[in-house]
Amino acid sequence: MILRLLILILFLYNFSFSKDFTVASYNVENFFDLKYDKTEYKEYIPNTKANWNKKTYTTKLNNILKVINDLDKDIIALQEIESYEAFKDITQNLPQYKYSIFKKYKSSSIGLALLSKYEIIDYELLDVKHSKVNRPILKVSINIDENKLIIFNNHWPSKRKEESQRVLYAQAIEDYIKNLNDDIDYIILGDLNSNYNEFETFKYSKLNNTYNLTGINDVLNTRNKNEYVSINKILSEKKRVHYNLWLQLNYQKRFSYKYRGESQTPDNMLLPKSLFDNKNISYVNNSFGIFKPKYLINNNKIYRWEMKNNIHKNRGYSDHLPIFGTFSTSKQPKIEVEKVSFISELYSQNNLTYPIVLKDITLIYKTNEVAIIKQKNNRAIFIYKNVDNLKYNKLYTIKIDKIKEFNGLLEIVDFDIQESQMSNLNKKTLYLDASIYDIQKSSFQNEIITNITGKIKDKYFHYIFKNENKKIRIYSKNRELLPKNGQKITIINAHLGFYKSKPQIIIYKKSDYAYVD
Repeated sequence: MILRLLILILFLYNFSFSKDFTVASYNVENFFDLKYDKTEYKEYIPNTKANWNKKTYTTKLNNILKVINDLDKDIIALQEIESYEAFKDITQNLPQYKYSIFKKYKSSSIGLALLSKYEIIDYELLDVKHSKVNRPILKVSINIDENKLIIFNNHWPSKRKEESQRVLYAQAIEDYIKNLNDDIDYIILGDLNSNYNEFETFKYSKLNNTYNLTGINDVLNTRNKNEYVSINKILSEKKRVHYNLWLQLNYQKRFSYKYRGESQTPDNMLLPKSLFDNKNISYVNNSFGIFKPKYLINNNKIYRWEMKNNIHKNRGYSDHLPIFGTFSTSKQPKIEVEKVSFISELYSQNNLTYPIVLKDITLIYKTNEVAIIKQKNNRAIFIYKNVDNLKYNKLYTIKIDKIKEFNGLLEIVDFDIQESQMSNLNKKTLYLDASIYDIQKSSFQNEIITNITGKIKDKYFHYIFKNENKKIRIYSKNRELLPKNGQKITIINAHLGFYKSKPQIIIYKKSDYAYVD
């Protein structure tokens, strides 16, 4: 009895001194002071026709302060602040942050900063050799309940520069961390100007001057053997890898920035094995998020600092949204692998940590290379290649070994048929009736749609849904299969795909549609 009491007291003692704390990253978008240093961007030279003056400066400052106060996190890494003087105006209005640091090179236009409620032990600037952008990486060590946490605050070159420039920044971090002990806790964060799936999004881009090598995915190893590093497998990885917290969110929710309406993830948080080993500091599972209150969103767009014709309009916040994750010095519960029994559950995953089995599967569409399968009263999913053995009028039990996302489209890339039996189920009853359901919704990804008529105009299918004019891109790998511009067609059975968060109708054969007189 006494022993049990002592154990309970010891547990409560340790628990009472454990700390949960949240780390955030926020690119404030070009916060310049009112002193002319000759390193400013042209539109931020103070007191000129660009309208960057005391009034606009004060509005921008107050808007930054509002976001930081409402965000209310323990440690906040900041990017795109011009000077210590500008940063001082921020810190003087945030007394809750006892510790802070700002650094940049004298010849740089903008610098890096960090606010902390915890003691900053030391800092270091990591030089990036041969970079065309004169910015360092700010490494800050912080004392969290007598545990050391290192934060690498980054602002990598923008997409105006080729990928080799971002690789230099990734390599500078890799060269530093390779000398750290495996149990050192650190976070790589900031504006990396790289999507979590950069290897997919830049593959055919003019930025690709590195033979498909990316800084975020291949130098910092957020993928291994062409798969994302998994939260369930990270401790068993033999080499130094990093888990990207964007993978904690469903695909449609992954964005901190918009480029021409497309979701982007330039702001990242990358975690090493040590933050999952239940020693010292650990990541709190599923705590990653995006800070997006209503006032940061305007007309479904990020409410950035507004300019027109290079003149400041004295309103707006930043073109980036803050991201954050929570960590703890207490032991975290073991991350359990969720059982998957429905296709719909696959859409919340990125990698399978073990093979899963799905029952009551029906083939509803097939070509020589692709297939669409579906569960009754559930969702459909796309299979790429090796579909010869799938037949209509059968009910399958299949084992899925591998799934992946390609530009937002979820697909099965490795599977085995375990059982099959004849079925009287008419595959057409599993089609999505587009006259009833809104095919623009992301929850209908990979469905086979039917019963919708419209007109082709400039690569878009224009149609009416519930008395509202709508349009959706229509695409085919073989352009000869597409209906001609100006033609009116009815969709008989076509694949509803997604590309970079936007829906599109994919045509595989001319029988997918019929012309309407």
